[in-house]
Amino acid sequence: NIMIICLKNKHSLKIDDFHFKCCIGKKGISRKKREGDKKTPVGSFGIENLYYRSDRIKKPSTKIKCIRIKKNMGWCDDPLDNKNYNKLITIKKNIKHEKLYRKDHKYDLMIPIKYNYLKPKKFKGSCIFFHLTNDYKATAGCIAIKKSDFLIMLKLINKKTKIKIY
Repeated sequence: NIMIICLKNKHSLKIDDFHFKCCIGKKGISRKKREGDKKTPVGSFGIENLYYRSDRIKKPSTKIKCIRIKKNMGWCDDPLDNKNYNKLITIKKNIKHEKLYRKDHKYDLMIPIKYNYLKPKKFKGSCIFFHLTNDYKATAGCIAIKKSDFLIMLKLINKKTKIKIY
C-alpha cells in the first residue's frame, strides 16, 4: 500500500481512505534536496523501521519492525562522513549527528524515510524522518503528524509501504 502526501493547498497525508493533517519542511518540497535546506524531498521512498521511546510509549501495534530508542542512538548528518552519513549510529563525540533520544516528544515514535539511503550521496540530505508533532510547526525537512494519527498509520502500513511526496 502506498502512503501519499499531497501538498496541494494544505498539508495532508492520505493512506487508503484515511486523511491526516501533517507538516513538512519549512521551505516546502524540492526535487533538489540539499543538507540543511529545510526542504522535504519529492519522490517515492521506502520506509525504515519504527523507532520508539519505550519509557514513554508502549510498543505500538504495527507490521513493521520496532526498535527501542536508547540514549546512545543517533543518526549521522555529516555529509563528509562517508561511512556513516544518513545512517543509524552509536553516538561518538567525533561524529556529527541528530540525537534520537530527545527531551521533547518528537521522536517518541519515528520512522526514517529511505531518502538518499542505500548509497548516500554527500550533501543530498539526511535524517528525513516521519515523526510526531503537537503544533504542526514546519520541520527541518521531515514529515510530522500528531500521535493519535501516527498510531492509526502504524496499523495501516507494512515494510513494503512506500511514501510518495509530490
